[in-house]
Amino acid sequence: MKIVRLQSFTGFKAGVEGMWRHLGAVLWLLSVAVPSAVAIAQENEMISEIVVTSQRRPQQWLLHAGNIERLSSEVLERVNAQHISELLHRAAGVWIVRGSGQEHQTSMRSPVLGGAGSCGGFLILEDGIPIRPANFCNGNQLIESVAEQASSVELIRGPGNALLGANAMHGIVNVLMPEPGDTRAAKLGLEVGSNDYFRLRTTLPFDRDAPWLGSLVWAHDGDFRDHAGYRQGKLHLKRDLSYDNRDISIALSATNLEQDSAGFIVGEDAYKDRELSRSNPNPEAFRDASSARLYGTLNWQSDRAHFDVRPFLRYSRMEFLHHALPGQPLEQNGQVSAGAISSATIELESAEVVLGADLEWSEVFLQQTQAGPASGPPRQVETRPPGKHYDYDVVSLSAAAFVQSTWQVGSRTALSGGLRVEYANYDYKNRMLSGNTRDDGSPCGFGGCFYSRPENRTDDFLSLSPNLSVSVPLSDDLNVFASIARGFRFPQTLELYRLQNGQQVSDLEPETIDSAELGLRARGRNLSVDLALYVMKKRDSVFRDAEGFNVTGARSRHRGIELGFVWQPALQWRLSANYSYARHQYDFSAIGRGESFLSGNDIDTAPKLLGSAELLFDPRDDLRLGLQWATVGSYFLEPGNRFEYPGHTIAAFRALVSRWPTFDLVFRINNLTDERYADRADFASGNHRYLPGRSREYFLEFRH
Repeated sequence: MKIVRLQSFTGFKAGVEGMWRHLGAVLWLLSVAVPSAVAIAQENEMISEIVVTSQRRPQQWLLHAGNIERLSSEVLERVNAQHISELLHRAAGVWIVRGSGQEHQTSMRSPVLGGAGSCGGFLILEDGIPIRPANFCNGNQLIESVAEQASSVELIRGPGNALLGANAMHGIVNVLMPEPGDTRAAKLGLEVGSNDYFRLRTTLPFDRDAPWLGSLVWAHDGDFRDHAGYRQGKLHLKRDLSYDNRDISIALSATNLEQDSAGFIVGEDAYKDRELSRSNPNPEAFRDASSARLYGTLNWQSDRAHFDVRPFLRYSRMEFLHHALPGQPLEQNGQVSAGAISSATIELESAEVVLGADLEWSEVFLQQTQAGPASGPPRQVETRPPGKHYDYDVVSLSAAAFVQSTWQVGSRTALSGGLRVEYANYDYKNRMLSGNTRDDGSPCGFGGCFYSRPENRTDDFLSLSPNLSVSVPLSDDLNVFASIARGFRFPQTLELYRLQNGQQVSDLEPETIDSAELGLRARGRNLSVDLALYVMKKRDSVFRDAEGFNVTGARSRHRGIELGFVWQPALQWRLSANYSYARHQYDFSAIGRGESFLSGNDIDTAPKLLGSAELLFDPRDDLRLGLQWATVGSYFLEPGNRFEYPGHTIAAFRALVSRWPTFDLVFRINNLTDERYADRADFASGNHRYLPGRSREYFLEFRH
């Protein structure tokens, strides 16, 4: 059993170093903005925004002891995102890198995490329930969310509290689906656009008092690149019941994606060439993925306690071609899982105590097969033979217990602390020959085959994650908070059992991240401001080098400042913006088989600057206009910091016309200035590689 040791939170002073120039500019803005917000709020009734993710029940955003961002139903409806990246970059410090079709990679207070060790850095929830098993995440797992029809989306940057378990390290995304009886009316939307784009969206029923709801999304995109595009469907159903003073909700979410993917274009600044950007060097690439989740929520109240139980049953399957790897192996994977998360909130005279337990069982499988010989140098051809590379199953069981308490200190200050204890057991079964031979048992030259398979084995892990925070309201409309927290993730099955040459056993420790954060939050009727500074240190993580080899036992440090504000000077005008400046650096040195890592270097694909701004103008009740900018700063392409992508800024325009009683018309232009940019850039195998961004596109939606 591997036990994570508790370590002290240090390095805050060192972490803030290098940010003073940016902090000074932010403090100057706050010196103007915060007094204005407070003055406005003293003259007007403050609008209270409610969040639910950190407590699993409603809580005032202003008093939340930690950062949390809520994208409301109004924001979701106005954005009408075709890809999750268009929505989530509205939160400071968050960047969803758009890949081919619906693919993506995530950055939240982190570099863009890809390859080994990537997906377990973020906890993705739907109605508070993880959409995948903790040990079997996927870098593209937001594909399986139904964010297009959500009522709101909440984001917590950095580790969560004791209610949020494994994978809540760099951030949490909670997609909150609408409840029956929500004020949103039934609707039908038909959207058409550039590159043979078509989307159908519908919600039912017509009777708002009905105890059920349903929503459907179906989309087709011909893509701007050759032999690429996708077809995607998403369904969500929910039914409310009431029995013996207990509120019961039963929900079903299902998704299906059929995608023809497009690969990297190669060559320095290749994304600037319009014709090359439209090409697809990998027309054979594809990704097919499906998922289903059946879950329920049971709530009831006693005299001084509130109980919340959420059972779930999940299924997913995925098949895709590793078109960027030598030999282009085909991977098939899937999982069936079940469990429940539960909590009891006890109200005491001057405190609130949340006790809970979570249980999860899963069975996952993975197969990888290469149809023909690899291309390239003799070593590459010999060490990546055709045939079966992996074929294994893993049955896992995890259990967690937690306590999270909040005490009132004096008349205003709230002190919160908690501890989570989580245990996981994996039972791995190899369904083919062990070792790094070919599937018929014959050896590979050059020291053995690239792919290696361990013998049958069991692994277990134990992790402790404490947290402590304080919230101090300086007035009814101004709040400061500070928090320290530990996040963790257990090794993923992909890291433990899909080994490489030179590995017979993957002896990985649970990955941990320690975070310290200081923040300020102010809100008035016309202005709200949210500011946070953070430092984090991560240990026992996994990186992939430029030649595809895993580097384990890595360490990194992260520090940054985030600012978000919304200003509405008049009823017709609204300006919202977010800004983040961060440094993400290696905190270890190692000589890998593909390249070297040097402590102090910036992690690749980790822009220092991220930001977006949106100006809304509603000149009349029947006309709503929006102009939005998104900026990604420069970043290095590989650990040696030799090559750099310069960054980009893109703009979008939206107009909604509703001159008819039951009919709206929505017009959108993406990439308004037709910027030549790369959604993703890196340097691997001696080449600059890019996934080019989409050129200017036009869309028109009819809503009934």
